[in-house]
Amino acid sequence: MDYIDPHIHMVSRTTDDYETLARMGCVAMSEPAFWAGFDRGSVESFRDYFRQLTQFEPKRAAQFGIHHYTWLCINAKEAENVSLSREVIAMIPEFLNESNVLGIGEIGLNKNTKNESTIFLEHVDLAVRYNQQILIHTPHLEDKFQGTKMIVDMLVHDTRVDRSRVLVDHVEEHTIQEVLDQGFWAGMTLYPVTKCTPARAADMIERFGPERLMANSAGDWGPSKPTAIPDLIMELKRRGHSRELIRRVVYENPCKFFSQSKNFKAPLGSS
Repeated sequence: MDYIDPHIHMVSRTTDDYETLARMGCVAMSEPAFWAGFDRGSVESFRDYFRQLTQFEPKRAAQFGIHHYTWLCINAKEAENVSLSREVIAMIPEFLNESNVLGIGEIGLNKNTKNESTIFLEHVDLAVRYNQQILIHTPHLEDKFQGTKMIVDMLVHDTRVDRSRVLVDHVEEHTIQEVLDQGFWAGMTLYPVTKCTPARAADMIERFGPERLMANSAGDWGPSKPTAIPDLIMELKRRGHSRELIRRVVYENPCKFFSQSKNFKAPLGSS
């Protein structure tokens, strides 16, 4: 079955991973800007990173028939450096007309600090002013519930934000309800250790239904599995779910959300 991975960090993966993903049915992916494993020291390092996301990675993906899209931001871990963050935010519009850019992301919170919230709101303002979609990172583990609530409250408070154009990612059982109830899209991240297993994701699909719900691998530098979505497909098949429901979660929903960007083109001939 063809599928789309809405959140994967291919700058941290090998070219062999692209080939494996293509063989497993991945026809498109979106790659949010994220942490490099260390804090970057200048706006120029981000400019080079954005060039990699908008110029180099699409070419790597195209070798295997995969459509590559991206999102731009300075991530929450580096948002404590407010002055650098503002330099990066001021530079981002240089790249918004690149053909594979879908919006601003992954923005959000890491440790739920005042500086992180300040930079989050300035990213949201940038997205609104440039009519961009938003992809949200919610915190890890013990910070997740409070951080998700803070993020949702900030978004709801800004009446300019179109909630149908916001994807709140890394939801878990204790945060998904609030995200969906407020009219946002929700993303389940399938990690082998933290976040969400394919079985837990299947449970959430059964509980909440497929409306405005997506799954992703968020494959990156750490323990992660780029082929996690096929694992979810197999889990849903094992439970007897219809091909129509599975396809909606792993293909049609990403298409519907991403199609709100003028740059997204649904892959042709997908099955």
